[in-house]
Amino acid sequence: MTNTKLLKSTVFAAAALGLMAFASSASAAGVGACLITKTDTNPFFVKMKEGATAKAKELGVDLKTYAGKIDGDSESQVAAIESCIADGAKGILITASDTKGIVPTVKKARDAGLLVIALDTPLDPIDAADATFATDNLEAGKLIGAWAAATLGDKAKDAKIGFLDLTPSQPTVDVLRDQGFMMGYGIDVKDPNKIGDETDPRIVGHDVTNGNEEGGRKAMENLLQKDNTITVIHTINEPAAVGAYQALKAVGLESQVLIVSVDGGCPGVKSVAEGVIGATSQQYPLQMAALGIEAIAAFAKDGTKPKPTEGKNFFDTGVNLVTDKPATGVKSIDTKEGLAKCWG
Repeated sequence: MTNTKLLKSTVFAAAALGLMAFASSASAAGVGACLITKTDTNPFFVKMKEGATAKAKELGVDLKTYAGKIDGDSESQVAAIESCIADGAKGILITASDTKGIVPTVKKARDAGLLVIALDTPLDPIDAADATFATDNLEAGKLIGAWAAATLGDKAKDAKIGFLDLTPSQPTVDVLRDQGFMMGYGIDVKDPNKIGDETDPRIVGHDVTNGNEEGGRKAMENLLQKDNTITVIHTINEPAAVGAYQALKAVGLESQVLIVSVDGGCPGVKSVAEGVIGATSQQYPLQMAALGIEAIAAFAKDGTKPKPTEGKNFFDTGVNLVTDKPATGVKSIDTKEGLAKCWG
């Protein structure tokens, strides 16, 4: 499916997912909106920008885009929100690097009358934004955790597990995927809102990657120094997973370790097909951002605010487990279907 066709079908895709769509029958010309992402280099955020830009053009929304210099650069995001307020924008879409630290600035925007929608990464607390459009990141983690445990079978109880997380600030998306993996795998989660307090003897440790290949490589090297018998690696995203694989291959341990991840970008799905990553949970950033622009257009028209998916406190944009090695009891799609739905 081409990007244009995908954008035109966002309303129908949303309906298929049990979501509320925000099609605007009237022109949104003159409506200002901002998209603020963590970086402008990660393929996930590149696709998010593409989705927002195309939908804004379709609806006549004046969109300005901003990004942090690296994942974790909250200062640039704060400055971007200030600019959006000053420009008189009607709404902001943001993937926050510091989900707690950004809250006071988000409140300032909402107090100024802007609709603020968190994309992908819920704020902490989640109701600090008017709405959240996101993958169910806890479910994404559960899927790869359950798949890893089922794939290992009897060996799961003696596995040595490492976690390649995002940043020291533990943004919500990081915590949800990390803790979701543990729940799916069968590890006792202590505080579900905190990374690293578990006591399961199978866990070798955690390290941070900043969500990129180089960070994944260094974090994997650090964990191997703690224990070179690691058999399972959970990674925050696919760039970190590729970096981890590179580190493992450099010391001849790539066949020893089962790597699982979250994203579902085209490069990541190809890595699954090639056996670099065992399984990944696929999310849909283009649709996420396009629906966000529709929500801002609807808000500008008559003050309508988006509602969460029934039974959840956010607007669920869907997730699928992608693997060519399906496991009993874990629903999945293969890489052929994953490539038809991928991005980046």
